[in-house]
Amino acid sequence: MSGQIFIGVIAPGVIARRIQKVIKGFPNFTLVLQVSEDMADALTMTKELADKVDVLLFSSYEVYKLVKNHLDFEVPAHYIPLKASGLYSALYRLMRKHPEVKGISVDTLSVREVTHVLSEVEEEIEVISVQEERVFQTTIQILKRHQQYFTEGKSQGALTGSKEIADDLERLGVPNQWITPTEQDIINALERALLSCKKRQNKDSQIVICRIRIVPCFEEKCELDGHRIQKKKSLIRGLIRDYSAALEAHLMSVGEDEFLLVTTRGIFERVSEGYKSIPLLQSLTDDLELSLSVGVGFGWSAKDAGNHAWIALCQSMQFGSNQCFIVREDKSVVGPVEMSNPLIYSLSVTDSMLLLKAEKTGMTAAYLGKILAQIKRSERLTYTAQEIADILGVTIRSAHRILLQCLDAGLIKIVGEEKLASKGRPRQIYSFHFIEDYLSGKG
Repeated sequence: MSGQIFIGVIAPGVIARRIQKVIKGFPNFTLVLQVSEDMADALTMTKELADKVDVLLFSSYEVYKLVKNHLDFEVPAHYIPLKASGLYSALYRLMRKHPEVKGISVDTLSVREVTHVLSEVEEEIEVISVQEERVFQTTIQILKRHQQYFTEGKSQGALTGSKEIADDLERLGVPNQWITPTEQDIINALERALLSCKKRQNKDSQIVICRIRIVPCFEEKCELDGHRIQKKKSLIRGLIRDYSAALEAHLMSVGEDEFLLVTTRGIFERVSEGYKSIPLLQSLTDDLELSLSVGVGFGWSAKDAGNHAWIALCQSMQFGSNQCFIVREDKSVVGPVEMSNPLIYSLSVTDSMLLLKAEKTGMTAAYLGKILAQIKRSERLTYTAQEIADILGVTIRSAHRILLQCLDAGLIKIVGEEKLASKGRPRQIYSFHFIEDYLSGKG
């Protein structure tokens, strides 16, 4: 495919497998993977990849820094940053093996990040950083400081963001855990890599039409009078004008309560931080409690962008208030756009039998598309009611209703129970075998 972007990834096996799983949500990427457990191999691997790919992604900052210090290459390069989210599993593994831990030495992450996670799990453990100036410390220096704190009795274990350091600590007899990036960390890194590619930058000139509809909220205890409604609409029009200015867009009114903004894809993606948030909705939710539906369409022509914006607006209105959906030039849907990672799914669920089965259960085509996207991304067919609620963006009660109707129709089945650590009834686990049958039929 002419629009494909080749991304060269250098990572150890554990992280490589996670990248292979997550990258399925990035259809524009073609993965060129190099796997090694030895950080020193990154230099040779980068030399092999640099002329064959459009962008490079390294598994950690340490590997990225090593390569950048020794090699010059023209393609953009990125690394997967560690966030506090990866700490939870690492801490659990360390404390399970060594429950007597009273102090831990940490590199890569800050003391504040680690302390915050410990407070959330109600653990009182002293945290000692081995990196005061991360940029100027070598791997050997970091290793020696971990060992020093352990030998002096200041720590009873170590947390490290480097597999090389973790392996060396293991050989030295220092209890440790390697903090690995989560799937969300990898997704964020892939998004940055995508936006930096020259092939991707060619899409910056694509036309973007943003369709905004005002939907007044009438959930207040007393009915709003006409004056109050007009005052609210006037305030929201001001917000739309401000948002239009941020997008450097041409603003048009297509009715009293609907507006069109025309801009370019490059500007829109920068303002939305790669589809992570819509400032207009954020301001509205925080300040005015007004309801908006926003549909954004991408296209190489104004006609295509306008058609896609209309489809996206319909998706947004179906999903709920203060929501935004995006339909891209390939008709894939991104949404709902918010601070969490949005699902990316296809509008091309046109299989008549599949849609008929879904409709019998009260499941809309949009809901079906989201479940299909989640199953393809996670390669998992079993979910709890709470997981389905999160995927569809509905209440747990609505999720239970949909699942019950699916059970009655014989489309899904209960395959087990998930026992909770705390007191409470076990959660039933449902298998979407009718979707498995559909995907099998599609090859």
